[in-house]
Amino acid sequence: MPEGIIVKGYSSFYYVQSESQIWECSLRGRLRLNAQDFLPGDRVRVTVLKGTRGVIEEVLPRSNSLIRPPVSNVNQAVIILALCSPAPDLNLLDRLLIQVEEAKVDPVICFNKVDLVSNPDAHAVSHLYREIGYRVIETSTKSGLGLTELRQVLKDKVSVFAGPSGVGKSTLLNAVQPGLELKTGRVSDRLRRGRHTTRHVELIPLENGGLVADTPGFSALNLPKMKREELPSYFPEMEEQAKHCRFSSCIHWQEPQCGVKDALERGLINHNRYKNYLAFLAEVIEHERRY
Repeated sequence: MPEGIIVKGYSSFYYVQSESQIWECSLRGRLRLNAQDFLPGDRVRVTVLKGTRGVIEEVLPRSNSLIRPPVSNVNQAVIILALCSPAPDLNLLDRLLIQVEEAKVDPVICFNKVDLVSNPDAHAVSHLYREIGYRVIETSTKSGLGLTELRQVLKDKVSVFAGPSGVGKSTLLNAVQPGLELKTGRVSDRLRRGRHTTRHVELIPLENGGLVADTPGFSALNLPKMKREELPSYFPEMEEQAKHCRFSSCIHWQEPQCGVKDALERGLINHNRYKNYLAFLAEVIEHERRY
């Protein structure tokens, strides 16, 4: 019984890829009765029927899954923001980094539309996240900057492209693999945010190996459920400084003799990142009180 990976699903039909073959599959009846969800990225066993038709018999255990975008068995998430038009939303970026890392998926940050930036200071945000330890790529579909590195990052992995609308996710995929002709959209002049051009999640096979999901854009994301003491672990730059805190349970907010706040005063921690941390901390505490 061949195994494959679900690359997309429409109206109770699922398209399963195994090597160079794609089968159009329905579900075995018992799977429908189980009310199980089926995501792009799910690895399945298939009974092959006539031609390219098949039936999904079994879904193999997932290594991970994301809620938004809904994809499973992901190796990495390429979080895409534009350096301008629209301006990068770093609060959203930090939220996405938490969501991705909580799902045990490797993050890659991609700052796009570099060709539209003339002020050297605009690149400071790239330097900030590189110094923290994230892999960061700057790209331009106009000049081709960073496209070779991006292709290499995607090679032989299951990846998701995630980020707000208008940052150029579909345009980047079209540039990485010419011929895809994914629908793209311009940024609204009135709202200064992009128009959604991708309406569903689909894993796209890449010529140099690997699968990538071009996902619907979004502009808000809830934090995963956690305790307040867990939040600092999602901010790598705080880990070393937290060793100097007086209290091992310090959450770097109101406690005295806090190594993180001391590092903030000395310029070792970025003020905007810390501001986002405090905003997230307030959300986590509010969630604790309600539930």
